[in-house]
Amino acid sequence: MTATAEPGAGLPAALAELAEDFSAVTERERLQLLLEISRELPELPERYAGHLESMERVDECQSPLFLAVEVGDDPDRTVRLFFDAPPEAPTTRGFAGILHEGLDGLPAEDVLQVPDDAPYRFGLSAAVSPLRMRGMVAMLGRIKRQVRLRRDALAAGGTA
Repeated sequence: MTATAEPGAGLPAALAELAEDFSAVTERERLQLLLEISRELPELPERYAGHLESMERVDECQSPLFLAVEVGDDPDRTVRLFFDAPPEAPTTRGFAGILHEGLDGLPAEDVLQVPDDAPYRFGLSAAVSPLRMRGMVAMLGRIKRQVRLRRDALAAGGTA
């Protein structure tokens, strides 16, 4: 992304709005916003709660993070995202919260079109370590991979 590019350019509306919110505040305020978003990460539904073995672990995250992706059999192939990260890992939970808020409920094709550099659009690179940023990039990559697999399985007549 160039310095003159808009942070939300090419992102789905909700993710673009978050990117613009983050870029409109100071570095310190970005961390506070990330903390607030971490608190808003939804709890796991019963089918995943206590069943982390049915979720994918994102090993690139410094704190344990598990995710599950569901793709609906509706015409849009609506994507549902579920994350598990410990409360004592607010950065990881915040990254998951950004992706949940920005991508959950979107059509599969919209999720797949999210640029791979999207995690860098929130101005957090200077505020958190490169290793933590790698974790968010990995989350997005895993989400897109799972969406692709589930969408393709549905197209082939399987289940997602």
